[in-house]
Amino acid sequence: MVNKYQKKAVFLDRDGVIIESKLKFGKPVAITDKKDIKILQGVTSSLYKLINAGFELIVVTNQPDIANGITTFEIVNKIHLEISRLTGLKHFYICPHVDSDFCKCRKPQPGLLTTAAQDLSIDLTRSFLIGDRWRDISSGQSVGCINFFIDYGYDEAQPIPPYIRVGSLFEATSLICSSKKFV
Repeated sequence: MVNKYQKKAVFLDRDGVIIESKLKFGKPVAITDKKDIKILQGVTSSLYKLINAGFELIVVTNQPDIANGITTFEIVNKIHLEISRLTGLKHFYICPHVDSDFCKCRKPQPGLLTTAAQDLSIDLTRSFLIGDRWRDISSGQSVGCINFFIDYGYDEAQPIPPYIRVGSLFEATSLICSSKKFV
């Protein structure tokens, strides 16, 4: 039974979905300075469409560079404040761990999504996740979200179906907003 008081959401990975990722040896790496923020084309209009369609927008991001000592929570928070200023996004959930920490918040684990769902009264089964790495998609699958994989052809493992392959947040947003079964 659907709880009419719970909201539907779109969970967004940060790097590669909202902002441009840097590539190192064919794999994406996170930025470590707010001056390196480059909002991807079509992001602002996509976020506006999703909000108008009634979705809560939530950024869920692994930031292992905190655990690795490459950056700090303070720097990551400054980056998020700037992204918020540029896009209007207001909900950011961060995992600062590495795989060897075995935490429940590091994607592909569902902790970021379940915590946000509890905090913001989100119905995960009426929600979506948009990501550009297998970890994102696996996390969304584990809680019953519909998942959109932005395929940049990274030199790494690919997600396991089911998911919808797209080329951008704009394309995913168009599919979500044009389908009667999604909105």
